[in-house]
Amino acid sequence: MRIVIAEDSALFRQGLSNLLEDAGHEVVAAVGDAEGALARTRALEPDVLVCDVRMPPDLTDDGARAAVLLRGEFPRMGIVLLSQHMETTHTARLVPGGYFAYLLKDRVLDVNEFLETLRRVREGGTALDPELVVELIGAARSNGFVGALTLREREVLALMAEGRTNMGIAQRLWLTERTVETHVGNILSKLNLPVAPQDHRRVLAVITYLQAQDGC
Repeated sequence: MRIVIAEDSALFRQGLSNLLEDAGHEVVAAVGDAEGALARTRALEPDVLVCDVRMPPDLTDDGARAAVLLRGEFPRMGIVLLSQHMETTHTARLVPGGYFAYLLKDRVLDVNEFLETLRRVREGGTALDPELVVELIGAARSNGFVGALTLREREVLALMAEGRTNMGIAQRLWLTERTVETHVGNILSKLNLPVAPQDHRRVLAVITYLQAQDGC
């Protein structure tokens, strides 16, 4: 893959570049601010943009806002947001189109999982950090949003948000794939999602949680 890295920490930026190049990818640019991310991505049109959420010039959510702008211009470019903190407002806008992942920076230390996430995003998939999913579900649960879902259904939804297939969920939870299919069907039904292709409804289920968190 051709990758642009946008990260304001020079040490982390270099380490990430080395990791990706060692894995056989091409880092076509590595920048330290949101303006650089916009400029280099537009100029180079990479396969994937790996971008920190908090970057100069404002050191707030500059990276996430840049990612939203670039999504409108490059709908099939993979975007991986990295952060040390939870941020859901822009995440909810990026999830629907796929080609997106949100990871806490510590997750990069699991090299194989990180590289698998890049592959999944490049192919149009979506992956949310497990810790983010836990927080989202916990927040939604506190205001009664998930009262209709059983504990097992919440576990299945969390793994759906990580981008896992029914088979992947079955392996993680030691269930049969058919049992997972039943849980997924129950989740979609209880969340009252519109009839649409199955993959689209799975994404809608995750978005529903993100929107509930934004309203908390």
